[in-house]
Amino acid sequence: MKTTLFALCLLCAASALGQSGGAPLNSSIHFSNHSDQAGPASMAQEQSLWVGSSIVSAQGERPVGEVVPEKYEMPLGDAARIQRKEHATVKKAQVVWENRAWGPGLSQSPAR
Repeated sequence: MKTTLFALCLLCAASALGQSGGAPLNSSIHFSNHSDQAGPASMAQEQSLWVGSSIVSAQGERPVGEVVPEKYEMPLGDAARIQRKEHATVKKAQVVWENRAWGPGLSQSPAR
């Protein structure tokens, strides 16, 4: 136990020293002069993305209701009622176990 505690303390101390060690980096940011800045200009010519491939065209769109079937989810109350009915009809256990203080050396049950 002492060895584990010592190893844990040594690991924490080493990680703390590792975080604070070394000289801080010079983090000054230098921006260069960019001559290409955003400004008002005319729009560029349209370019086709379908160069060398077949053109696919579609006629309209289908509503989501036609594509995805409607999913039915049973309400929680209905599921609880069904579960309660099934629980009432299930066969009950015949053996009833009682907690008793039987030990490995005891051959008979203790007196009540």
